[in-house]
Order: sequence, then C-alpha cells, then structure tokens
Amino acid sequence: MSRNKNPKVSIIIVNFNNAKYLLKSLESALSQTYKNKEIIVIDDISDDNSLEILNKYKTKIKFYVNKTKTSFGSYNQINSYLKGVDKSTGRYICFLDSDDYFTKNKVNLVVRKFSEQTKIKTLFDIPIIKTNENLIKQKFVQKKLYFSSWPRFTPQSCITIERGYANKIFKILKVKKFPSIWFDFRIAILNFLSFGEIFILNKHLTYYRQLENSASKNYKTFSINWWYRRKEAHEFFSYLSKKLKIRDRITLDKIITNIVNFFL
Repeated sequence: MSRNKNPKVSIIIVNFNNAKYLLKSLESALSQTYKNKEIIVIDDISDDNSLEILNKYKTKIKFYVNKTKTSFGSYNQINSYLKGVDKSTGRYICFLDSDDYFTKNKVNLVVRKFSEQTKIKTLFDIPIIKTNENLIKQKFVQKKLYFSSWPRFTPQSCITIERGYANKIFKILKVKKFPSIWFDFRIAILNFLSFGEIFILNKHLTYYRQLENSASKNYKTFSINWWYRRKEAHEFFSYLSKKLKIRDRITLDKIITNIVNFFL
C-alpha cells in the first residue's frame, strides 16, 4: 500500500502532575508546521492544576482521564499510551511525555522519512537534552554489538510509530512484568529483534528534560539499582526473544550483569 503525501499524524501526550511543563508541551504540538494532525492528551488522574490547563485547550485538543491506574508504574505508562492510540485516528503516532516538547518541524521531517523508507515502522529521532541551565545537542553514535545485547536508542518522546504496527506491538508489550523496564526500552528491543536494527532519524527534533526528580535519577550508572535494572532488562530481552521465537543473545554484557547481581 502506498503512503499518502499528507497523512494524518496523532500526537499523544501522557501527563501526570506536570502542570509546570504541560503548557510548553501542548504549544509545541499545536505549533507544528505540519498541519494534518490531532493532539490527544491522556491524564493519569493528576491532582495539580493539569486539568485546569487542559480545559483551556479543549477546543484544540482531545483529552481523557485514565482511571485504570495500578501500582505498576511502567504498566500505567503503557496503558495510557494505549488509550491514546485507541482514541487516535492518525496514520502515524508521535509519543510525547508532558515534560518534553517538540521542535516546530519535527512532525514534517518524521513524515518525510517514513515516506522515503517504507520498510520503517518505528522511528527514533535525537533529543536535545534540556537541563535547568543548558541545552545540549549530543552527537548520536550507534555502538557496535560486540559487548552489549542491544543497540543505543533515544527516549520515549523521540518515538513515532506507524499506526498498523502500533496496534500489533501493544499486544506484545502490554505484559504486566518487568516493572523497571519502561516503554521506550520495550519498543526499542521489539524493533531490534523484529528488524535487526533500530531506525534512527539523525536530527535533533525533541527537547528532553532531565529533571532532578526524574525516575532515571534512581538508576545512576553502576549503582546497585542500575545493576538490578540491568538484569531485569536482560530478562525482558530473553522473554521477548522467546515470544518472537528468536534465539536469545548471550553477550559479555549479560554474563557480567548476572555475575554482579549474584554477589549483590
């Protein structure tokens, strides 16, 4: 099937108590140079003034409250994005966490890439790291898989998925296991196992906030929590390999991770 020259794009924003940043996220979606789009916000029962902000935009966006929250953090995130996909009608789906935001031409460049390479089902662009004081454009260099089990990939707000593929992946990824494994990692590993690579659009199109209270702060590299999570990541990789009937990879990374966890 050929791809339309001007396909509809759904931008799905998931929010929980991010009123401080939500406005910037909404405005970045609405101000895209690409016109054929819809913005859908899923709120995870925020108790700040997020809903007050969303109500001011109700003529420009669609928003819903996800009332099916559980204590399983990463599953909540997956469930919210799934709800957004179910409510959307676009040919392509951009994910956007509500503390992040897009450059004005992101959607236009992403759609162009999909039209140029029809085998791509999921596309990762490159983040512009935003701290309290700086904007950092890091060069993205893909690593060789001599040591690690999986390639590098970029954060969740950098991900765009073709609709048909999105409907398939949620059936595989919506598993209530691996609580420390977030949605972006699950998508990246599924793509790597399915296609043998992760497709990267080497352009800085997403502003990605590194906040002091971010969950990633709990996983400082080589900390105990980091090693525990690393083991869970390998377990997820093995689980997905088995589900897809693909031979699991035994790498030096996996061996070292298991040894370190044995002694923790």
